[in-house]
Formats: sequence, C-alpha cells, structure tokens
Amino acid sequence: MGPIAHPTKSDMRAAVLARREAMSVSERSHAAQAMAQRLASLSLPAGPLALYWPIRSEADPRPAAQIWAGQARPLCLPAVTQDGLIFRAWTPGEALESGPFGLSEPPESAPAMTPAALIVPLAAFDRRGHRIGYGKGFYDRALARLGPVMAIGLAFATQEIPLVPDEPHDRQLDFVVTERETIDTRTP
Repeated sequence: MGPIAHPTKSDMRAAVLARREAMSVSERSHAAQAMAQRLASLSLPAGPLALYWPIRSEADPRPAAQIWAGQARPLCLPAVTQDGLIFRAWTPGEALESGPFGLSEPPESAPAMTPAALIVPLAAFDRRGHRIGYGKGFYDRALARLGPVMAIGLAFATQEIPLVPDEPHDRQLDFVVTERETIDTRTP
C-alpha cells in the first residue's frame, strides 16, 4: 500500500469554489447584508480601509462600503500593477475601469492610499486565520509590503476548511467574517 495522497492547495481551492458557486444569488445577497453588519461592528484602526470589488461569486463587501461611506470613512480599492497591488481612493458610486483578471479598479487618476485595514477576498480559510487565495499571491505580497495592517478575510461559511496548509511566509488574517460569525484569530 502506497502513501496517502493529501489534497493540494489547488485541489482544496477547486472544491471550496465549487461549493461557493453552488450558492444561489439570493443566498449570496442575504449573506452580504449579514456580513456588512458584522464588518461595521468591528473596531478598526483609524485610516483608509481597502475593500475589493467582487468578481464571480465572491462575498460582496459593497454593502459594508455603503455603511462606511456614510460614516465618512476613507475607502480604497486595489489596482493591479506590474509591481503588485496598489490601493486607490474610491467612494461608492464612482466609476471604475476594467483591470486585469476581470477586475474593476479606480482610474489611474485616483489618489494612491496606504490602507490601515484590508478586506481580503479568499477561496478558503481555516479558524486559525490562514487562507487560500486564487494562486497569484497579490494579497500575500501586499500584506507583506504594507507591514502592520489589519487583515480581514471575507467569505461565506461554506468556504471554511479544517486546515489550510500554511508556510512560514504566509500572513495570518486578524479576523474572518462570514454571514454566520466573526472569527477573531488574534487570540488563542
């Protein structure tokens, strides 16, 4: 009998994304409203807050963006450059441009910002705050470059897996917010 094959990150990503895709549009919309309330209740550091513009079936941070915009919180969205992600000022309702990978980004004329906290998309997460992204490493590099910045994963509860295989360079999320709960990974 040979060694037991363990699933790779790629296998895990595919399985979890299939579960996410199986959710109805209505389920995702209701979940986004619940997530917005959870996000709005977090004690966040002062300064700009980076969100992302959802693609495909990603958890949608835009309802939370509306709440924060109403509180005059400075917001920004990522833009993909040859040097990695940068963050540009954005307010709900402002026009976006098409970017790489089907992303929507603020125009190059929008001022660059350094976020104090990032809402991070993900494919899968575990309760320790480790995540599986989409395989390009954009957020991993941005988090490393930004240094001490609060990182909050936004995902549907169905995206949780028992254990994300992590490596020494991986950055643990401070929180994971789902439609069901807020997981604070900063405390044991």
